[in-house]
Amino acid sequence: MSWESEINELRQREAFAEELGGADKVERQHHFGKLTIRERIDEIADQHSFHEIGKTAGVAEYDDDGNLVGLTPSNFLFGLARIADRPVLLSGDDFTVRGGSADATIPGKRDAAEGMALELKLPHIRLVDGMGGGGSVKTIEMAGRTYIPQLKGWETIVSHLAVAPSVSLALGSVAGIGAARVATSHYSVIVRESAQMMIAGPALVEQAQLGDHGKEELGHANIHTANGAIDDAVDSELEAFQRAKDFLSYLPSNVDELAPRLTPTDPVERKDESLLSIVPREPRRVYQMRQIIDSVFDRDSFFEIGCSWGKSIITGFARLNGFPVAVFAEDPYQYGGGWTADGCRKLIRLLDTASTFHLPVVHLEDCPGFLIGKESEETATIRYGSQVLAALGQLTTPFACVVIRKAFGVAGAANNKPGYHSLRYAWPSADWGSLPIEGGIEVAYKQDLADSDDPETLLEEIRERLNRVRSPHRAAEFFEIEEIIDPRDTRPILCEWVDLAQRAISTGPSSFTYRP
Repeated sequence: MSWESEINELRQREAFAEELGGADKVERQHHFGKLTIRERIDEIADQHSFHEIGKTAGVAEYDDDGNLVGLTPSNFLFGLARIADRPVLLSGDDFTVRGGSADATIPGKRDAAEGMALELKLPHIRLVDGMGGGGSVKTIEMAGRTYIPQLKGWETIVSHLAVAPSVSLALGSVAGIGAARVATSHYSVIVRESAQMMIAGPALVEQAQLGDHGKEELGHANIHTANGAIDDAVDSELEAFQRAKDFLSYLPSNVDELAPRLTPTDPVERKDESLLSIVPREPRRVYQMRQIIDSVFDRDSFFEIGCSWGKSIITGFARLNGFPVAVFAEDPYQYGGGWTADGCRKLIRLLDTASTFHLPVVHLEDCPGFLIGKESEETATIRYGSQVLAALGQLTTPFACVVIRKAFGVAGAANNKPGYHSLRYAWPSADWGSLPIEGGIEVAYKQDLADSDDPETLLEEIRERLNRVRSPHRAAEFFEIEEIIDPRDTRPILCEWVDLAQRAISTGPSSFTYRP
C-alpha cells in the first residue's frame, strides 16, 4: 500500500494554487502592466531558490461525494528564497484574488511570514499589491458581527526592524494597513505609473466629504516620494526588484553579522585632479556635490536614497575599498545646503540604519546651518535638527567628516560625533563659525558703519580683515581641526580610515530601537 493517491491530490491542490485567481484575473493583471505575484517572485529571487510555505492554503470546493473540484488560494504568498545566494524571506499579495484584501486571505499566513523573518533573523522583502491586511464591509456580514480594530502581529513587524533588513515594494494600489507596511520598513520603492499608496481609497475619501479624488491624485508616486512616505520611485517592477537587491547588498543579513565587503576593484590610491578646483573661491557660487561623492568613493558604488525629498541633504550608501558605508552630504544647489525639516527627517533614518546594521558613516560637509525663515520655523526644523544631533550622538559606529566648505551654526556641528574622537579632515576651502561672515558683518559692526563717513569703504576693510583670519590654517594652529588635506588625497585617506574603522565595529542589537 502506498500514499500515491494522497500525493496526487497534493499535486492537484498545488496546481489549483498555481492558477491564482484564474486566467481572466491574470490577464487583467497583465493588462494593467503588472506581473502576478508568482512572476514577481521568479524575477526577484535567485533561480529555483523559492520554497513556498502554505501553498495549498485557501478555500476549497468539493462535489457531493466530497471530492476536490477546485481551490481558491489565499491571496498572500510567502516562503524562503535566496538573493545573491543570501537567504531571505519573500512575501507578497496576490491581487488576482479579491484585490489582495484581507477577507480573501488567511491571517495566519501573514503572521507566520513576519514571525519567521524575525525568528530566523532574515531580510524580509514585501511585495505589496492591495490592502495588504485591511478588510472589507463584506467581512462584517460574513462574520455576523463588527470587530474592534487591532494590529495583531504588528509588534513582530516593529521588532524585525531592529533585527534584520526589511524592504517594501509598492507594486499596485496599496491602501490602509498595506500602506503602513510599506512605510514600516528600512527601504521602500514604488512603481510610478502602475502603483499608488494611500491611507484610504477614493470611495472612502468621497464618503468622508473630503473631495472627489482618483487614486492618482491621492497616492501617485510623486506625492509620496516628495513627502518621504516612500523612499524612491522607479519606472518598472524589474527596476524595483533591482533597487531592493542593491539596497540589501550594502547590509548584513542581520544585526549579528557585519555587512559584506566586496572584492575591491577601484585602486585605493586613485586621485581625481578635478577635486583641487571643484569648489569655487566665491562662497556664494555652487558646485556639484555628487561629483565629489563619485570621485571619493568606489566607482559606481553610490546608492542614493530619497533623492526626491529633503533635497538639501544627500543620503545613501557607498563603498570604500569594498567596505560599505553610510554617506550624507549637503547639496549647495538646494537652499545652499541648509538643513530643512524634511532633510533632517531623512538623515535621522540614515543614521538609525547605520547604527542598526553597523555601517561606518562619512559626512562630506558643506553646511551653512539650519534653513532660516518663516517656513523653516513653521515646519519645526529645530525640532528635527535636534533629533539629528541626538541620532548622531547615539551613533554606534565610527564617524568621519570631511569639511568641504561651510560648517556654520548648530547644524554645522555635525562634523563630529558628540562625546567621541571622530576623525575630521578639512579641505583648504573650509570655512566655519557660528555664522557666515557675509551674513554677520553688518549686524556685528552696525554702529561702526552707522558712524562712518564712508560705510562702504569701511565695510570692505572689515571684510578684508576678517577674510585674513577665516583661513582653516588659523583654526588648525589651535587644533580646532585635526587635519587639512589636499582634496585629491580624500579617497586614500578615507580608505585607510574605513579599514581601521572595522576594529571599532561590534555586532549585535543596537542600543536603541530603529525609528521607522
